Amino acid sequence: MPTDFIPSRPDLSLISILVYAIFAFAIGLILTPGFISFLRKNRLGKQLRVEAVDGRDASIFRQYHEKKSGTPTMGGLLIWGSILITVLFSRGLAFFGFVENSLLQRGQVYLPLFMLVALGVLGAIDDYLNIIGVGKKRGLNALPKITFLFLISIVGALWFHLRLGYSEIHVPFLGSLELGIWYVPLFIFIIVGTANAVNVTDGLDGLAGGLLVLAFAGFGVLAYLSGLSVLAAFCAVTVGAIAAFLWHNVPPALFFMGDTGALALGGTLGVIALMIDQVLVLPLLGFVFVIEMLSVIIQLTSKKLRGGKKVFRSAPIHHHFEALNWGESKVTMRLWIAGAFMAFFGIIVGIAG
Repeated sequence: MPTDFIPSRPDLSLISILVYAIFAFAIGLILTPGFISFLRKNRLGKQLRVEAVDGRDASIFRQYHEKKSGTPTMGGLLIWGSILITVLFSRGLAFFGFVENSLLQRGQVYLPLFMLVALGVLGAIDDYLNIIGVGKKRGLNALPKITFLFLISIVGALWFHLRLGYSEIHVPFLGSLELGIWYVPLFIFIIVGTANAVNVTDGLDGLAGGLLVLAFAGFGVLAYLSGLSVLAAFCAVTVGAIAAFLWHNVPPALFFMGDTGALALGGTLGVIALMIDQVLVLPLLGFVFVIEMLSVIIQLTSKKLRGGKKVFRSAPIHHHFEALNWGESKVTMRLWIAGAFMAFFGIIVGIAG
């Protein structure tokens, strides 16, 4: 099992994990007012896209979201900033002897923390370029964006395979499947796919944030049951940080996550799934993310092969539901319900399988 390569010690109690999660939540809430004021003062507001995923006019998107133009973005900085502060705070507690072990453990936290910060910086650059109007579609153009995403993923893949010896995945109820060198492209596919899926989903107030809380909480449970309590604590801290952001992101949102949050948290989610060898449970815990990404692929394929004909009124699928006049809040809540059901199912599969 790949998890054999991850040190299962030191142990953290459930109380410690809960305290760190609450601390991250509190830090996020405390920093939010000043952070939003900073964004507004510097006019770091979201610029509405004028093109759909296929490059055509995004008329349906503008119809329902035009009033959101200028809403502060880059809220992801607050999320991963709160996570970093909490991890460093735990390190300080350990340094001065208040606790035996911190969250800054090489075996369990360095890898997801690296992915969080690396993709967070990439997303922040994209967000800033979007705000100042650089690029053909505002923000980083597709080629450099996907290139850097691939490079970051390749670094992680080679580290996992060559340094840590990962070469197999667990198939629920069947056992381990040896991949050898093919583990590297699988790793890259998971990171790139998950980061983009979360990014695509981040289109309604509170939608991606709520679904990320469910997914990270689910992987936190699975990590803890695998004996990786520090990694479980990192998941809990991430849940706390996202929940603080979500407090002000539910409809009507005071600020948006932006690519700096969506790419970072999506990639980190993929890394954690790979670390605890639950990569085939990821589509269950992140079910709505998968559906959202598939809806975009289906829409683009249909337009290309069927002379411009669409399957959905708009893609991703949450905009299709908006176009059916469900209302933004109802779309968000219903997708949360679907995500919660599938996350619970994913936890059961992860435990039993």
